[in-house]
Amino acid sequence: MKNLKVFSESRAAVNLQAESEELLVSALDVEQNRIFFASSANIIYGINLSASQEMQWTINLCLQSELGLPPILEAEDRITGLDYLIEQEALIVGTSTGDLVLVVPTSNTVDVVGKVEGGVKTIASSPDGALLIVATGFGQLLAMTQDWDVLYEVSYDLDNNLETFMSGTRADGISGLSSPFSQVRVSWRGDGKYFATLGCSGNSEGLQRLRIWERESGTLHSSSEPKDFMEAAMDWMPSGAKVAAACNTSKTKNCASVAFFERNGLERGSFDIYGTTEAKIEMLKWNCNSELLAALVRYDEWSSIQIWSFSNYHWYLKQEWRYLGKNKLMFAWDPERPMRAICWTAYGLVHLLTLCWSSAVYDASIAIVIDGVNVLVTPLSLSLVPPPMSHFNIMFQSAVQSVAFTSRGLESHLAVGLSDGNLSIVKFPNMNMWDQLEGTVYETVNVDPGSLIKIEFGDLRHLTWLDPYVILGVMHCDGDQTSLYSDFISNNWRKCPLMSGGNNGVSILVEMELVCNNVEEVEPGCLSSSGWVVKSSMHTVIESSVVAIAANPMTRCEAFIQLGNGDIVSYMSKEGINIAPAELYKEKRSNLKGFLSYCPWMYPIPVYDYGKLKVLIFGLDEDGRLQVNGQVICSTCTSFSFYASAAGKVQEVVTHLIYTTRQDLLIVANIDEIFHGDVHYESMGNGQSPVGFGNKLQGENKLIREGNHDELKVWERGAKLIGIINGDEAAVILQTVRGNLEVIYPRKLVLLAIAGALVDKRFKDAVSLVRQHRINYNIIVDYCGWQSFVEAASEFVRKINNLSHITEFVCALKHENVMETLYKDILLPNHQDNKIECGSQIFLSNTDSPLEFGNQTIIKRLEPGNEIVSKNCKVRAVLEAVRKVLEEEVSKSPARELCILTTLACNDPPELEEALKRIKKWRETEIASTMNEVDGGLHKLNLSAEEALKHLLWLSEPDAVFHAALGLYDLHLAAIVALNSQRDPKEFLPFLQELENMPSPVMCYTIDCKLCRYESALKNIAAAGDAYFEECLQLMKSNPKLFALGLDIFKDVGKRAVILEAWGDHLFSEERFEEAAMAYCSTCSFQKALGSFRAGGLWKEALTMAGMLRLTTDEVSSLANDLCEELQALGKPAEAAKIALGYCKDVQGAINLLLTAREWLEALRIGFLYDMGELVKSQVKLAAIECANLLILEYEEGIEKVGKYLARYLAVRQRRLLLAAKLEMEGKAKEDVDDDTFSETSSNISGMSAYTLGKASNASGNLSTSSTGSHVRTRIRTRRKVHGGKIRAGSPGEEFALVEHLQSMVLSSRAQEELKLLLEALLLLGEEDVARKLQSFAARYQSCQLAAVKDAEDKLAEEQADGTAGESGESLSMYK
Repeated sequence: MKNLKVFSESRAAVNLQAESEELLVSALDVEQNRIFFASSANIIYGINLSASQEMQWTINLCLQSELGLPPILEAEDRITGLDYLIEQEALIVGTSTGDLVLVVPTSNTVDVVGKVEGGVKTIASSPDGALLIVATGFGQLLAMTQDWDVLYEVSYDLDNNLETFMSGTRADGISGLSSPFSQVRVSWRGDGKYFATLGCSGNSEGLQRLRIWERESGTLHSSSEPKDFMEAAMDWMPSGAKVAAACNTSKTKNCASVAFFERNGLERGSFDIYGTTEAKIEMLKWNCNSELLAALVRYDEWSSIQIWSFSNYHWYLKQEWRYLGKNKLMFAWDPERPMRAICWTAYGLVHLLTLCWSSAVYDASIAIVIDGVNVLVTPLSLSLVPPPMSHFNIMFQSAVQSVAFTSRGLESHLAVGLSDGNLSIVKFPNMNMWDQLEGTVYETVNVDPGSLIKIEFGDLRHLTWLDPYVILGVMHCDGDQTSLYSDFISNNWRKCPLMSGGNNGVSILVEMELVCNNVEEVEPGCLSSSGWVVKSSMHTVIESSVVAIAANPMTRCEAFIQLGNGDIVSYMSKEGINIAPAELYKEKRSNLKGFLSYCPWMYPIPVYDYGKLKVLIFGLDEDGRLQVNGQVICSTCTSFSFYASAAGKVQEVVTHLIYTTRQDLLIVANIDEIFHGDVHYESMGNGQSPVGFGNKLQGENKLIREGNHDELKVWERGAKLIGIINGDEAAVILQTVRGNLEVIYPRKLVLLAIAGALVDKRFKDAVSLVRQHRINYNIIVDYCGWQSFVEAASEFVRKINNLSHITEFVCALKHENVMETLYKDILLPNHQDNKIECGSQIFLSNTDSPLEFGNQTIIKRLEPGNEIVSKNCKVRAVLEAVRKVLEEEVSKSPARELCILTTLACNDPPELEEALKRIKKWRETEIASTMNEVDGGLHKLNLSAEEALKHLLWLSEPDAVFHAALGLYDLHLAAIVALNSQRDPKEFLPFLQELENMPSPVMCYTIDCKLCRYESALKNIAAAGDAYFEECLQLMKSNPKLFALGLDIFKDVGKRAVILEAWGDHLFSEERFEEAAMAYCSTCSFQKALGSFRAGGLWKEALTMAGMLRLTTDEVSSLANDLCEELQALGKPAEAAKIALGYCKDVQGAINLLLTAREWLEALRIGFLYDMGELVKSQVKLAAIECANLLILEYEEGIEKVGKYLARYLAVRQRRLLLAAKLEMEGKAKEDVDDDTFSETSSNISGMSAYTLGKASNASGNLSTSSTGSHVRTRIRTRRKVHGGKIRAGSPGEEFALVEHLQSMVLSSRAQEELKLLLEALLLLGEEDVARKLQSFAARYQSCQLAAVKDAEDKLAEEQADGTAGESGESLSMYK
């Protein structure tokens, strides 16, 4: 769906030297961008096609040279062939007398290189320039090299022999040389392996053959069937697929046609030329990429150039340029620029036109496709059909050149520029009535000719609506027409001298205010095109070319005009062009910046910038650079469009840019990121790389994350974006090279549409989108938070109004928050205006007041203490809210009951018992209604119990439903469930019969035990009587949690004592000795209580129990000795010392235990208390000195260890930095190298022994004082296990493991406290030197360890500041 438009044009003139002189043939010089013409006066003209270097070169071949030599050509000679030889940079000229003349334009030298008999008909060089084909008047083809050697000579007219041509008479008596078929056309295939000829004299019926020849040998490869070809108009497609030839079919179809032939000569398709019977095709030309076919068609009163394009098995006439009069017209394509056309007349007027494809999809997703005299109109939102199909068709009286469509409000107008110079206006009905136009053809040819608006002095380009009744266009005029035009419009003349660099002529802006004088009422739903006249017009002359015009989407009667150098100016209706647009827009809306190069595709869009509406102008140039505000977004763009969402807004604004790239990627980018970002992440297919904007747009320097735009791989190569359906549809329409349409729905746009619907509380639209695009239903709840959804549950159910959809929604609910998992990286609306915060989400509201909901009971019930409950309550809260609304607000129906059952079955945990209770109730109602004839019809309003049960079994596990039915103690219901769940009756019937034969309490007890409902089982078996007390006791022993419930149930003292003793036994088995002792005490079992206290090391309570048992003194002493030994074994020497001193009267043993417990001062106090001061003093001194010496040794080893750890860390770090620098120099990324590479360091660098078994036990710095070295080492080994074990040399995590070990070697607070007590004891005992030495080593160790950690952290902080840390540069705060 695209149209072809002329976006720039220029004119040049060849100054002919004679009055009756005409241009005959031409040749193009691609390298120097110039064209040569040969005239009827044997003069060769050359002009430069570049506007900045306009010049003319001439040489007369009939004049004598300066040396007095005779002229090259005689006056009666006629130039019949001309071609440019690239290798020789010269022209080869063929004449009617057979001369071959070589003309060198740079030196003006002329040389006759050969002569052929019969004269030259045409000359055609091969694509590589190595071979020259010359067709002679005697029907011969000569193949010559660049040295003018003839390779071969063959006859191209096999129907007549050489004698026929030499005699001048054919077999049918017609003169051969004067035959109307004497014109010959030679066309090469693109690769130069074959060439085709057409234009021989033909057979007796005037029919000719298209012949295909081989290049190397000149052998005839194939030929077509005899056909009535027209004027030797033939051209081979450069791609080599087809040969196009003009045929005369006026006898059958009353029109000329173009037929296509394959290399084997077989005809493969054709199409008819628009026009009357007198239309004659004089020339056919393919452009260099084989996309467009130009046909030069001559009529009685004018000649026209028609541009045809093929798509979807249909040929479209996309452009027609008419030239009045009977002057001979010729045409050529630029050999290197496929969209550049060159037209010229026989009298020297040269017209250069540059074309471009434009999207045929306009406002409101309306596709308007040009096809000759037809305009195919298709609203894509109603019918998605590709051309040549359409929703309806509008037919005009001549070929359509350009169209402009506007749809503002209820009025829609179409302006059509016709090839005959007229302008036609068509008024469309309201879009709600377009479905009535399907399949209709509206013919405007029957409209009163007075309604056509005649445009003088050329075609009107770039038609643009400024208002439903104001239209703006551009005409191009050369110098001669400008003065004439200025006289014609002197009353409305405005001149704006905007120079764009050497362009020929001027551009004239034509603004026309239209009015419809049609007094006749148009039938509703029909088109109207009559009565339109120009009320007023204004003309503005710009001394520059105009590339594009686009209306301002924010303001009526204003447009943006792009000049030839990419600059953009503003045009205001009735006012003209603003000379200083940048300053104007800086005060109003935004800076109006131009493009880096001219962009034929320009689109202004409205966007929001911090709550203010502004305009961004996007442009795409011919090189594929997508630009905005003077910056490049993508350098490989092929097509682009915009998606607009009005979520929470009154006015629709553009939110996303969608474009395709040459790598066949579809990119969905957020406009906010582009507008405020500094760098764009440009996808280049293989090897993506960020590309900077160059200059900052706004904000900080940052990358647009990949999560902010989607990259979708386009499945068919070359497919382009043609349009987007905005709003909730969120459809992206692509057209493939074949022409068919494909629609995709990017996940980002769909989610954006769903978010907009949820914001506006359009729950029905949101659910529809979720179902259509298979989006996770949880987004409906998670987008605004489940608390807000619970409040809006009533509105949700009411607006959905479809119980089937609600059931789907209920079944899909999960505890997972999809906004944090599944759709976390996809950008959703996050605007600043009208936002409501729900949890961690922000969403829009289209109202100024906050959301108001009525019922808050569910949230209050789920939020004890007015605190937000965990997210695991989401499913339960939502389903309870939905179920409550269904029960209270929805009328009773089977669908409603099924939906309620679904909410119960899908709850977490499932409420199957509640669902079965409802089914049981419906079953009872069914039974009662069948027994009561009067109410027999009431049960039809309810759901049948069997259907409900099947639905519940479908939603839940059959075993779970069966167990739930058993839990209701309804054996009949359980049997029904088992039968419907296809259980084997041999399995469940005996079990149910056994239950039925049991007493009711025992049956309930058995069922509860099977279902693991032990609390209910205990209550039921207790109700069975005293005979079942042993079963109760066994149940409590097997489920200890029931002991407390058993005490509540049984009030008898004897039974409570049995339960408490059993509970105590259980606690004792679990080593909960204190609780077990309390249970034993409650039953006066003091002996068991004593054993429990002893087992738990509770010596005070144990000795208390000894008193309660009234033990003798010897028994108490024996008990004390046993407790003392047990406490020592448990590592509690200080507690054992108290027992030895208080109960055993063993002072020396108590002092030894205190020394073991490192209670130095307490040992001295006890010694002096019992008059053993000197003895104790000597013992304490020896133990303290021994402990101090051991600590000094540990500190010395620790200092050495810290140094080795630090040296190892620095070595590993240096190795990693050197390797990273080397990789950077080699152009590799760190991510491309294995982690092990960074740690391949020899473990012998620093002589570190911590990785071996030598001294690994002292790696920890948690040093503690002890009288024995084994105790200290045991504590150190335990500490090392906590910090992760040994370090592996060369491992990826070695560097950070070293830092971790350094930090873990710090002196703990407990170690410092023990050191303090030891120093105090040494000073008290007079060992000041030992204390000073110990303090010195401890201080050195502590300072060394802290300095090493600080050095490592400083190195890493410095590395992070330089940005070289990379993945290894994480913060060390986690190790502190």
